[in-house]
Amino acid sequence: MTEQELHRHLEELEKNPERVAATVAGLDDSVLRFRPAPGKWSILEILAHLADAELIWGYRIRQAIADKEPAFAPIDQDAWARNLGYTEASPAEWLALYQMNRRANLRLLRRLSLPDLAKGGFHPELNRKFTLAETIERLAGHDPNHLGQIERLKQQATR
Repeated sequence: MTEQELHRHLEELEKNPERVAATVAGLDDSVLRFRPAPGKWSILEILAHLADAELIWGYRIRQAIADKEPAFAPIDQDAWARNLGYTEASPAEWLALYQMNRRANLRLLRRLSLPDLAKGGFHPELNRKFTLAETIERLAGHDPNHLGQIERLKQQATR
């Protein structure tokens, strides 16, 4: 990853929580809770997932920076959605957690030098080291993926 790519990714990561907030602003509760099919997430659950994903990525970032040879715990995102009360908090609460944790993660990521991007941890689902550079790239694609999902759900819910 080049210095320019890193800077571009971090700029996008900074803007995305506000994009998500703008996308869900003013939505009715029925739209926020609409599920397109059994087992598929609602917009509210996506907001909760974004908040929790930021916690997970944040912990992995910290492990990669601070620990000698960390191993990342695998996460079953659907089990988290089923078992952690994703529909019990308000959209504002999930958005606040997402935004706050993103700011904290960006603070750490902005401290990194290009050689630091080679640090990482063993990812058991990939069966290899997963670097900070890969983490940043994955994060950069994660928000836009869910923004698109939210837009599709808004359209489906209001048909």
